[in-house]
Amino acid sequence: MTVACPDVISVGNQRRGRKQKKERKKKRKEQLPNNGNITVSVSPLLFDDCGCWGEREEGFAVEISDEVEGGVVVAVVVVFVMGGAKAWMFSVVSVNLNGSVLSNKHVCWRWRSSAAQQSKPISWSLVFGLMLFSLGIVSLFTGHVVSDLDWYSRRLVKQKLYFKLDGSNKGPIDIWKSENGKSFYGCSKRSRKFPHAVRERSSNGYLLIAASGGLNQQRTGISDAVVVARVLNATLVVPELDHNSYWKDNSDFVNIFDVNWFISYLVKDVTIVKKVPDKFMRSMEKNPYSMRVPRKSPPEYYLDQVLPILKRRRVLQLTKFDYRLANNIDEELQKLRCRANFHALRFTKPIQELGQKLVLRMREMAIRFIAVHLRFEPDMLAFSGCYFGGGDKERYELAEIRKRWETLPDLDADGERSRGKCPLTPHEVGLMLRALGFANDTYIYVASGEIYGGEETLRPLRDLFPNFYTKEKLANEELKPFLPFSSRLAAIDYIVCDESDVFVTNNNGNMARILAGRRRYMGHKRTIRPNAKRLSSLFMERDKKDWDIFARKVKAVQRGYMGEPDEMRPGRGEFHEYPYSCICKKNGDPESEQVRGNQGLKNRSKEEEPVLGAKGDEQVFLI
Repeated sequence: MTVACPDVISVGNQRRGRKQKKERKKKRKEQLPNNGNITVSVSPLLFDDCGCWGEREEGFAVEISDEVEGGVVVAVVVVFVMGGAKAWMFSVVSVNLNGSVLSNKHVCWRWRSSAAQQSKPISWSLVFGLMLFSLGIVSLFTGHVVSDLDWYSRRLVKQKLYFKLDGSNKGPIDIWKSENGKSFYGCSKRSRKFPHAVRERSSNGYLLIAASGGLNQQRTGISDAVVVARVLNATLVVPELDHNSYWKDNSDFVNIFDVNWFISYLVKDVTIVKKVPDKFMRSMEKNPYSMRVPRKSPPEYYLDQVLPILKRRRVLQLTKFDYRLANNIDEELQKLRCRANFHALRFTKPIQELGQKLVLRMREMAIRFIAVHLRFEPDMLAFSGCYFGGGDKERYELAEIRKRWETLPDLDADGERSRGKCPLTPHEVGLMLRALGFANDTYIYVASGEIYGGEETLRPLRDLFPNFYTKEKLANEELKPFLPFSSRLAAIDYIVCDESDVFVTNNNGNMARILAGRRRYMGHKRTIRPNAKRLSSLFMERDKKDWDIFARKVKAVQRGYMGEPDEMRPGRGEFHEYPYSCICKKNGDPESEQVRGNQGLKNRSKEEEPVLGAKGDEQVFLI
């Protein structure tokens, strides 16, 4: 566009007394009530020959305008470089709704450089610095407080210029599904070069595994045990589940998982038996040797330290087996990990049937629903060392529970929260979801154990989402056979959470990580993890912000925590949460900016699509 030269007003002649400024500011606020419709635009400019600029110049303008009830206030900053001259202009224009100009004020600055001095290219930092300065001026005229810098930047995302400067092309996120997720699928098929498993008689011995923790924690141990057995060329005995953990569940492997399916699905990868043959056990001179390996041990450790013992003793037990295998291992072994976790570990028929019934009942009430995994049990809160606003009563009760762990250090509750180590309260989960855009009539399924504070703690979440359901509400009588077994109840919750359209968690525990990994494997189904470190400050200042600003900030900080394909990076976090070696891109789809450069996502031409059925769950205490 072409801009005519404005009337130049000397800055030095604009002085006003304090009293006049106060009266003018008060009058301006009364005349121009704000309705919050600020727009920001960037456009090229061509300046005519005039006394302000001196010659025909090219540049660009950053324009910020705010609609108000009495008219439109416009502030424009123009910056350009031409030859040896630099100049910029600030304009404030008040316009009636009928289009007539109420007032038109301009301030113009210009500098002359020496002939020998070379012109310097303008920096983008200067551009945005001037833009923010003009935003401050707008706030004086309209009553806006220019503290929400994230929001002002987001307004520029609509402009193509800002796309180029930002280096990305991220628009609004669909809160129900990932548009990019449909281009990916789970791929864990064994390659033809991967040798078949050694038979039982030819193996190096029998490997016993004692899993540790709750169901999901044990699930990671079982998946890793399959890989370790393969590395050692050992015969794997069906793992033993932990009966002595906090969950106090005496269920065995056969009570939760389909053991025959587990053995048959992995028959080409690892030889698995239900128990060590009695004849072999009677021939042993000593009891099976037990040992505990360090966490995150690489395959080389097992070959150097474990294999010699296995060959010598023939039966070896690995105890407390959870997260005992390194994240970064050979790609074929990673795929075996995925086959064990996402395919071989399938729940028993009674658990599967009830879980699917609950999913069907949710679908009958709503086309789509959210599943929220709430870890808010007293023991978990005490272990976290955080404070949740319950006063002296809460501090005393959680401190007493915390005494159960003699080795736990004293923690600063405020420090833990600022570092993002505290789980979100049910109320905070509800606020986050509403801020992201989920409506009040959204159906939610809540998977949880005992909630600290009971119904009083859950009430704020119920108020935000009245369509609130749990497994107890959906299946009262049918649930009774499972009530004495916490792991089986957790497995039912897992199925519903896995089948939901959106999965949300208030923590980063074992179930959250395992389900996040599975949902990525199944096509990047929408999975929302709270950015607790950034959200904590927003929740603390919630009462000081209006809802629109709060919602915009929540949307901003949650980018990168919504289960999108570009959130995965090779070697980042736990492999069970980011199974990058087992995620493939469909051929024929144009490669997007988000995928480019992610070496963990690889193209495959003939890979199997994941099979529904391998599900397992639990809410684990360790964080």
